[in-house]
Amino acid sequence: MRIGSVETDNFTVLAPLAGITNLPMRLLAKGTGCGLVCSEMISSNGLVYGSGKTVQLLDSTPEEKPLSVQIFGSDPQIMADGARIVQESGADIVDINFGCSVKKILKSNSGSALMKDPSLARAILKAVRKAIFIPLTVKIRSGWEPSGKQAMEIARLAEDCGVDAIAVHPRTATQGFRGEANWSIITAVKKALTIPVIGNGDVTAPEDALRMLNETGCDGVMVGRAAIGNPMIFSQILAVAHDRPAIVPNDGQRIDMMLRYLHDSVSYLGEQTACHMMRSRLCWFVKGMRNAGQFRNAIRFISSEKEAEELIQQYADSISAKPVTSMSG
Repeated sequence: MRIGSVETDNFTVLAPLAGITNLPMRLLAKGTGCGLVCSEMISSNGLVYGSGKTVQLLDSTPEEKPLSVQIFGSDPQIMADGARIVQESGADIVDINFGCSVKKILKSNSGSALMKDPSLARAILKAVRKAIFIPLTVKIRSGWEPSGKQAMEIARLAEDCGVDAIAVHPRTATQGFRGEANWSIITAVKKALTIPVIGNGDVTAPEDALRMLNETGCDGVMVGRAAIGNPMIFSQILAVAHDRPAIVPNDGQRIDMMLRYLHDSVSYLGEQTACHMMRSRLCWFVKGMRNAGQFRNAIRFISSEKEAEELIQQYADSISAKPVTSMSG
């Protein structure tokens, strides 16, 4: 898939997920074959005004390239300045969020609110396009009502403003993640545009990705929630795409992913912050595994990397799973 000057290894994309797709999570996805990884959404105001926590979200490594960084906001000039900061950080693509429908985001006239205001959307896209030379993409929803009329309007507007690709999550802003995604809207947007269209929504298994490609004609498939705890879904999708069986990760591979996620998170966030986060996030990887409940209870109070490693080792021993990597990281 080619997005402007950026060519990805394949058609799979990790969706931007607030609070989840930080650097450690992106590295896991990339390591299992994901073609393009996306950051969690980042405040353009936070970037422009130098918020330390916001700027840290731009941290990256060569191993995750190419990287798309998603920003949100409602002021055209601040969005342009924020996009320029993203470009200077070394990101390969700037993505603009037109899809988030969380109340806090909507109150700032950002995210899905922009789908109600085409004139402001156009002003933002033109300002950002003028400010950067790397590819520019947008991620949208169906809009505020089920027909997809707003999605079509914003998609055409985006292409007119020089956007290089568009991701479509065909649920309404009021749906959130409830109900079914209406893939026919992806089909309609793809037929109306000449730039690449990336489909998103209800891809929960490798076969869903292939079905989306075939049914909608989209150029890429974006996976979000299904990748949480199973980053190997990307290698599974690619296997199915090449008529090979999708290999389900065994217990040892899941343990291995937990260890890598732990070590990368400690390196990125610091031990105290990372371990507090691991109390809930390591549970992602043991869903459906034996003794998962005992493991969830055991990690509720972890406070150090060593303690987390020991608990993961104890759990691995309890289910006779051998990780691929060593416990020393």
